[in-house]
Amino acid sequence: MSEQVRIVEVGPRDGLQNEKTPVSVEARIAFIEALVGAGLHTVEVGAFVSPKAIPQMVNSDFVLRGVNHHPDSEFHVLVPNEKGYEAARAAGAKVIAVFASASEGFSRANINCSIAESIQRFKPVIARAKADDIKVRGYISCVLGCPYDGEVKPQAVVDVAKMLWDLGCYEISLGDTIGVGTPVKARQLLRAVAGAVPMANLAMHFHDTYGQALANLYAGMEEGARVIDSAAGGLGGCPYAPGATGNVATEDVVYMLEGMGIATGVDMAKLVAATNEVSRLIGRPPVSRVASALNAKLRVANSE
Repeated sequence: MSEQVRIVEVGPRDGLQNEKTPVSVEARIAFIEALVGAGLHTVEVGAFVSPKAIPQMVNSDFVLRGVNHHPDSEFHVLVPNEKGYEAARAAGAKVIAVFASASEGFSRANINCSIAESIQRFKPVIARAKADDIKVRGYISCVLGCPYDGEVKPQAVVDVAKMLWDLGCYEISLGDTIGVGTPVKARQLLRAVAGAVPMANLAMHFHDTYGQALANLYAGMEEGARVIDSAAGGLGGCPYAPGATGNVATEDVVYMLEGMGIATGVDMAKLVAATNEVSRLIGRPPVSRVASALNAKLRVANSE
C-alpha cells in the first residue's frame, strides 16, 4: 500500500453545513486557507444551494472567490441544479459535485424526489459542465445503510454509480452517510462497484458514527481504493440520521496513513491548529481522537 493516497478535505462544506453554529464567510475562508497551508490541496469549500435549505452555506460564491487564488489547489463546490451551476460557474468553479442517493427513502427525505428524478435533475448540469470543461464529481449517499430503508444492497449502489459514471463524472464518492458500515461490507461494496466504475475513480466517504470508519477505509484500501474523503476535526453529522457523528477526521486518517508509511504531505501541527480554530468558532471540541490526544499533550507541555 505504499503508493499515494489522495485526501479530499470536506470539512468546509460537508462538515460545516451540518453544524448548528453558522461560521462567517471570513472565517470559512481563513479555515480553508489554513487547511491548504497544512498541505491539503483538494478541498470542498461550499455549496450553491438555497440559503433557506442550508443557511450554513450562504455566500459560498464569496468563499470560492476568496480562495481561488491558489493555483496548485483544487476547490470543489456542491451544485444541485442548473441555477446553482450558473452561480458556481460565475464564481469561478473548476470542479463541481452532484449528489444522489442509493436509497429511495433517503432521496425523498433529503431532496424530495426519487433517485431517478434526482438524476434527471442534474443531467443538464453535468452536460453543461462538460461543455464548459468543468470537472464533475458524483456523490452517492447511504451506500452501506439508510435511516429510512435500513440495509442497502450493493447492486443499488452499483446502479447509481454506473449512471453517474456514464453521464461523465470523473470520480464517484461512496458515502456511508450514517456510519453503519463494517469492514467486510465496505470491502464487498467496493468490489461490487469496481465492476462498473474503475477502482481508481472511486472515493471512500465514511462517517464514524459507530467507530468503524478507519477500519472500513483500511478494508477499502486493501481492495485498491486510493481516494479518501475526510473532515478536519471530524466535523459534521447528518440531519436525517439521528445520532450520526461527523465524517471520519482528517487527523485520524493522516495519522493512520503516515503510520503505514504512506506520505500524505500534511503538516499535522498546522492541521490541528486549523481544527482547533474552527472548533472554537462552533463551540465544541474536535471529535478527532488524534487532535484530542495532541491537544492534551500540548496542554501538559505548556503547564510544565
